[in-house]
Amino acid sequence: MNYEDHLEKARADFAAFLKNVSPDARCVAFHDSDADGLCAGVIWQRALERLDYKNVQRLIPDRERNAWTPNNRAKIEAAKPQALWVLDLGSKSEKVIADVPTCFVDHHHPEGCPPGDTLISAYNWEPIPNTSLMIYELTKPLVDVEDLNWIAAIGTLSDLGEKAPFEIIGEAKKQYKAKWLKEATTLVNASRRASTYEPETAAQALLNHTSPQALVESDSPEVARLKAAREEVKSALEEGKKAAPQFAGNVALIRVHSPCQIHPLIAQIWRTRLPKFIVIAANDAYMPGRVNFSARSAPGINVLQFLRAIELPEGEGNYGHGHDQASGGSLPLEAWNELLRKLGFN
Repeated sequence: MNYEDHLEKARADFAAFLKNVSPDARCVAFHDSDADGLCAGVIWQRALERLDYKNVQRLIPDRERNAWTPNNRAKIEAAKPQALWVLDLGSKSEKVIADVPTCFVDHHHPEGCPPGDTLISAYNWEPIPNTSLMIYELTKPLVDVEDLNWIAAIGTLSDLGEKAPFEIIGEAKKQYKAKWLKEATTLVNASRRASTYEPETAAQALLNHTSPQALVESDSPEVARLKAAREEVKSALEEGKKAAPQFAGNVALIRVHSPCQIHPLIAQIWRTRLPKFIVIAANDAYMPGRVNFSARSAPGINVLQFLRAIELPEGEGNYGHGHDQASGGSLPLEAWNELLRKLGFN
């Protein structure tokens, strides 16, 4: 199918799921904490409110960013959802919450869908849209969300960059100016990258402003916190850039020690410098007792397949999810050291 055919089917699947949800039902979206996930959640909230759904709630995962961990499942169960949307957090054949109909909207490598649930995956579309752009396009035929185009553009810029092959980037730049979109994107992302991990602050900033310029120039408490987070992340990133890579086979390993989530940024920086290598940036100070890492590769090198081919003993932690060229994980120290040994590092 071409892009438009994929989108038409996805819109039909989304509308069919929504049709089975009563306007009085408790509707919960569990969405990622990065800019794409936050923008997807905010657009979903506004769309359902405008469709007169009376009980709409967003939830954001902890730093593990996984809907299936005990802590995050408990958070969802506490909201007592009667219908659940999981946005930008992948999909699995395992139910998130038993007996709750669930709609997954995602663009990562799909790992299944529970029987009876709905999976709307853009993984095989060409080109592949990000999740907030998907939610924007899925809800557009159902209700007026045109005024939220700048929010979808922020999610797209964050995930896919300025050269993303989607019209919304050019349209939003023309309507709102590239300067404000770029600055707002940086602020929204800073909330989950800072040591305080306050992604809901960024969500509130998106909900409470009408344009990227209004957000950036706001003197609201939430935007003040975003600006403080941005400065902390900027300082941490400058320190992280000083780390030099170690090599084993076709893997380049960069170690950083920061309470801020700078490892994805470090991995992306070194990926462009070392295009023939799989780059792994590992951070042993982001979560106590764990190593969080980001893996990046150039097109033509599938980092997902590479990581999944490495078998580790069962236990806490996870790795090898995401995109073909962008993956990573979060492992306890013992499992991380085992991974290093299997990669050829001391």
